[in-house]
Amino acid sequence: MERGPRSILIIKLSAIGDVVHTLPFLEVIREHFPNARIDWVVEEPSSQIIEGHRAIDHVIVSRRTSWQKQLFRGRESSAALTGIRKFLGELRAETYDLVIDLQGLFKSAVLLGLSRGRRKIGPSWGKEGSRLFLTELPFFVAADLHAVEKYLKAAEFLGCERTSWKGDIPIREADKRTIAKILHDNEVEGKVLVAINPMAKWTTKLWELEKFAALADRLQKELSCKVIFTGSRQDREKVNKIIQRMDENPLNLTGQTHLKELAHLYSRCQLLVSTDTGPMHLAAAMGCPVVALFGPTAPWRTGPYGPGHVVIRQEMACSPCLKKKCEHLGCMRDITVDRVFCAVEQQLDLLRL
Repeated sequence: MERGPRSILIIKLSAIGDVVHTLPFLEVIREHFPNARIDWVVEEPSSQIIEGHRAIDHVIVSRRTSWQKQLFRGRESSAALTGIRKFLGELRAETYDLVIDLQGLFKSAVLLGLSRGRRKIGPSWGKEGSRLFLTELPFFVAADLHAVEKYLKAAEFLGCERTSWKGDIPIREADKRTIAKILHDNEVEGKVLVAINPMAKWTTKLWELEKFAALADRLQKELSCKVIFTGSRQDREKVNKIIQRMDENPLNLTGQTHLKELAHLYSRCQLLVSTDTGPMHLAAAMGCPVVALFGPTAPWRTGPYGPGHVVIRQEMACSPCLKKKCEHLGCMRDITVDRVFCAVEQQLDLLRL
């Protein structure tokens, strides 16, 4: 007879890549505790990734960023307070047998403390006071593992043997229809589709716009690909600057898809070229091969997970530095267009075999 928690709360708030990396953990514990109630606390920007997931009973969404903005606006503060009260009511509605904080930050520790749980646990990689509300010592997980492996080690700590898992994102039929219509209307169905996601939140993760333009032109001219640019609404200005530097005409979907639509779009593409950012992990989770450009971060920890991906990285004594600011940005600037083009060409050749 199964022994284990009858109710589990996962606290993994953000970011997009981190939430995607936690999906294998979710699948493994669901497999091991099939009758348990499993809820998940997540912040609004990443919530679409897990909404509708077959392994989750209830998604509790924190709109922390929105509430902070509303509180500063004064006249909207009452709406923020109402939202916060509703959120806390959801968070504390259930007394869980197990609450696990996989974020490991102070903001998640506060939610851990506010939740009702008989056992509250967290891993050894936590920081910023994340241990404040644990009911037992943090369980050890080696820090230098890939994020997916770290979360699977957390599942092993709970007694869950590693079973087969997919780690993909639940896609709705409406999302599939939306992407199908976009591809049909732009007459790119049946073509070799290469997505490019050129932006990232850190300045140190960025590649020069003119290099992305040159790469996209070569892919369309020399490999007969159709390039599709993706990104958020905030990326539109920079992506438009890339396109203005191009001779060929790509498909620009920047800011036109939400996360589930974007994930499905990547599943329809033959390959994605990306900086180290959330969409890179969406593509990897959906089985789309990735050519990833890495500079200040460590691909063995947060690179695209699984086979079939290529990481392009310039070896430098200072890399990975994990810095958001840098005077020379050499680790990204020294990556050449030829090197990326050749990687894409080789990957597409392998896919044709």
